[in-house]
Amino acid sequence: MATDKQDETYDVAVIGGGINGTGIARDCAMRGLKVVLFEKNDLSAGATGACTGMIHGGARYLLNDIHTTYLSSLDSGYIQKIAPHLLFRIPFVTPVLKQDAVPNIYLGLLETFFEAYDRFAPLKNSKPHTRLTRDELRSIEPGITDDAIGAVSFDEYGIDTFRLCVENALSAAEHGASIHNHTEVRQLLMQDNTVGGVQVRDTLTGKTGYVHARLVMNAAGPWLPGVAGLAGTKVRIRPGKGIHLIMDRRVSNIGIVIKAIDGRQVFMMPHDNTFIIGTTDDDFYGDLDNLWATRDEIEYLLQAAERYFPSIRDYRIMRVMIGVRPTLYAWGKNEDSLYREHRIFDHEAENGVKGFLTIAGGKLASYRLMSEEATDVICMKLGHKGTCKTHTEPLPGGRALPDVGKLSQQYSMDPYAISRIAYRHGALTEEVLGSTVREASNGATVCECEPVTEAEIRHAIRSEWARTLPDLRRRTRLGTGSCQGRRCAIRAAYILGEELGLDSDGIKGLIGTFIKERWKGNAPILTDKQLAEAELNLATHVLSDSFNDLIEK
Repeated sequence: MATDKQDETYDVAVIGGGINGTGIARDCAMRGLKVVLFEKNDLSAGATGACTGMIHGGARYLLNDIHTTYLSSLDSGYIQKIAPHLLFRIPFVTPVLKQDAVPNIYLGLLETFFEAYDRFAPLKNSKPHTRLTRDELRSIEPGITDDAIGAVSFDEYGIDTFRLCVENALSAAEHGASIHNHTEVRQLLMQDNTVGGVQVRDTLTGKTGYVHARLVMNAAGPWLPGVAGLAGTKVRIRPGKGIHLIMDRRVSNIGIVIKAIDGRQVFMMPHDNTFIIGTTDDDFYGDLDNLWATRDEIEYLLQAAERYFPSIRDYRIMRVMIGVRPTLYAWGKNEDSLYREHRIFDHEAENGVKGFLTIAGGKLASYRLMSEEATDVICMKLGHKGTCKTHTEPLPGGRALPDVGKLSQQYSMDPYAISRIAYRHGALTEEVLGSTVREASNGATVCECEPVTEAEIRHAIRSEWARTLPDLRRRTRLGTGSCQGRRCAIRAAYILGEELGLDSDGIKGLIGTFIKERWKGNAPILTDKQLAEAELNLATHVLSDSFNDLIEK
């Protein structure tokens, strides 16, 4: 939602509503800076929403950068404290197969590695590793291949990345930040080689405006080179495309660390009500706003998974999740060899352009630390004194854990439905449910797969900047279950249309946009009977719309 006002000046304008952008906006606002944030699509709709969804301790860096492992583990512990409702423990096993080179020696070396990693376990509230025999491994996960000779266990934490991002934005707004979703930065306002604000356009209404700011932070993820170009500067990154396969159920309740044909490490892991296999890592040169998965990428992951879990092809792939990482530029390295370190570019020092910073690289697990570092630089540039509190002050939903049983009785709702709302909203659960007292229909279930209630949908629209059905999917997991929205999209669209004051054509537009967005993730895995089912479900959407037209007439 752009503004016409030219007399209001912010301290900081943040470009990008991913985890870095919202994390920086939160930290800046908490330190007393006047902040505005612009996201051209939806909060967490880019790289953040397409990542594996783990807050981990950085075991990968243990061999060559122990300090990074320490910082990652430390920040994992902080994130658990500020967002306890959003995290869930994932026990992992790293199997060793008889086909591995000197497997018995490799198993011993693997245990030695995790003995070193155990030193950081207290920081991230994890359990120490365990060496498992073949029989112990099979008792934990009977689906593991007979070729496994043993394994080593460890654990990390999964998180709902969409909700983490939204909660950072909510916290920023609580501290005075102005959040503008679906608002694209078209130009930077420049005078005498100084950036003094942005020209913006609301992508849903077309309204344009200007916003002045003393400093502009470019946190646009893989889109950041284009934003940097608006200032006449150049930031090189090496975009890396990654896909995940999303299964329609929990194939296992433990995560399995596997290797692909080229030796790359891949994860198979439970996440929410699904199971994830990923990720690939390939240099990307295409259109960031039009991502598709290939059959080769899908087969690459299935081939790796099948080697460790032979029955994996018996399970249904529900969709493919696709994203692009804003990895720091490096020449001559294989994609998987690129580390996830980050860098803050001061364009005044590097290019002579004042009032403009860029943050590139990094990973979800250390977002809070990256945001703190970026805000330190912002405060230094603005001559502002303030202390970081993002590691001690909980996110809005993290202030208390609700009593599910009590709320279930109070609102006469299914305990499981309440537990899912409580997972997503934590301390704000009762605020979400409050509308059911004023209007009983708000307690109705709209999406049965997850489940999602009408109250939660209305809350996302009224309080969390949701304006489209994909926005609602990210806020509530609407349409992420086995039906992929085919049973709930139309009903949710009518609720959204009512809240936004849309006519029937506008509501149909919402549904069409949602179907197209879902199709990108569904199409690559559809074959034979699944393809026929998808076509039948699409016809159901069309017929339902036609039927609604007849009713209206």
